[in-house]
Amino acid sequence: MSLQVEDLEDQTKFRQIRAVPYNDLVSFVLDYLRQKSGVMVFFWSASIIFLGIAVTVRINIAGYYSFKNILFHSMLGLVVFPLLSVPVHEFLHVIPLFLAGARNIRTGMDLRQYIFYVTAHRHVTNARQFRIIALIPFITATIVLLFLIFYIPGLWKWSLSLFLFVHTTMCAGDFALLNFYWLNKEKKIYTWDDADEKMAYFYEEI
Repeated sequence: MSLQVEDLEDQTKFRQIRAVPYNDLVSFVLDYLRQKSGVMVFFWSASIIFLGIAVTVRINIAGYYSFKNILFHSMLGLVVFPLLSVPVHEFLHVIPLFLAGARNIRTGMDLRQYIFYVTAHRHVTNARQFRIIALIPFITATIVLLFLIFYIPGLWKWSLSLFLFVHTTMCAGDFALLNFYWLNKEKKIYTWDDADEKMAYFYEEI
């Protein structure tokens, strides 16, 4: 049986270890992006590798296309595709959330912090469920984009390889949260959000 928020309030069984207001999410993300772990090694390595793929593609197309066409595809990869991918990225978070039993699922954004998010109001998520929810957009986009980069010809390789790198950096918040779980892996953590109050709470089982 799934835990409810009221279950986590039983102080004989659970202890709150972190409360994060949505308006302070960037500070939380930056804090855990800086903390060294296997998760961060993977994230930064993937970012560097995907940037390397984009640079390699750019070198290989040099001299074959006009500057105007290269600039156009650069804008696609750096700006247009990332903006268009935001709703898709967030929807990919929604799917595992829904499958985990969440029904009051909401999306939001905070343009002051340049963030978009999906939250499930008062739905308790365990560590395993949270990892799946966090990783699905990164895994899905990476597999699809790598396939397209290797099989689609011409300048599309350039725009898509740029997009692969940018999308990976867009997953920084997901990996920061995964790093929080990794650094607390000895604890059995549960989390829930109050979407009305815009707060995220993390509890450990005592």
